[in-house]
Amino acid sequence: MSLHFFACLVAAACTLIANTAFAAPAGKSRNFDHTVQTTDPIGRFFGASVSPVARTTVSYPGNHRPGTIVINTRERRLYLVLGNGQALRYGIGVGRVGMTWAGATRVSAKREWPGWTPPEQMRRRQPGLPRYMPGGPDNPLGARALYLGSSLYRIHGSNEPETIGQAVSSGCFRLTNEDVIDLYNRVPVGATVIVQR
Repeated sequence: MSLHFFACLVAAACTLIANTAFAAPAGKSRNFDHTVQTTDPIGRFFGASVSPVARTTVSYPGNHRPGTIVINTRERRLYLVLGNGQALRYGIGVGRVGMTWAGATRVSAKREWPGWTPPEQMRRRQPGLPRYMPGGPDNPLGARALYLGSSLYRIHGSNEPETIGQAVSSGCFRLTNEDVIDLYNRVPVGATVIVQR
């Protein structure tokens, strides 16, 4: 048996095992134990969600401390200050007209695969929303959420990557799941968040 043939056989077996292990029954969504899920083989769980705005390191002069998050609503960009005049820039979706806000707060909590309880005012605007949706690939909060102070607002992932760069939310800031996982891993609870219009 040639080495090439053996490598192909192993790859095919791994693919078969992975597809079998993570396949959902027809007509049913996948069910994961989100309390212990710490790694994210993203393509396997909910498909690639490449941002239309590439995450990149940029020049960012100013006097913000490293670790500060600065959200520029008008630009539809989130900056994580790295120090030495640089920041990591992410594309984000922002609040619709009339639902934007500005101010300073802190990251008060972080959650992996967060559940979602739509606020009452949102359910009045959209009567078809559930009272609660458990975390998972179909959840609008995506793979991670960073909660902002005592408000209802969050920085979170999204199961709609095509909305990055648009004004579509009720005031939260959404990133692709890949980007929010990256941000989540870099930012501690207590980090300063500055939101600019």
